[in-house]
Amino acid sequence: MPEKTPIHLWIVGILSLLWNAMGAFDYVMTQTRNQTYMAKFTPEQLEYFYGFPTWVEFFWALAIWSSVAGSVLLLLRRSWALPVFGVSFVAMLITTVHNYALSNGMEVTGVFGMIFSAIIFVVALLLVVYSRSMTARGVLR
Repeated sequence: MPEKTPIHLWIVGILSLLWNAMGAFDYVMTQTRNQTYMAKFTPEQLEYFYGFPTWVEFFWALAIWSSVAGSVLLLLRRSWALPVFGVSFVAMLITTVHNYALSNGMEVTGVFGMIFSAIIFVVALLLVVYSRSMTARGVLR
């Protein structure tokens, strides 16, 4: 018998959806090269972002949109949230390897960029762990 939905699931679900929606907004604004949004970046940063290889663009999109889908699935109490958050996490790891090991991301984005990437990493990992816990408890079905 499924466990009653704990209040923290709604809190985590809504907060994760808002968090991931911010990432989706950033992705859309970057991909559409929205001038107002992109004006906050230096010319070097713009060149860096606009110069991502196709495979990095693919994994970035996969990380973003699967994280949004995972949040929706969490709110719908679906166990698919776990593998979808897992896909997002792995895709994010791949883009992070590109950004900080295979290119000059640290030089371009600075310490703030690296710290923010670390925060994104931790949140993504916590969402995987949380959805795994909720699936094991029978909250997600």
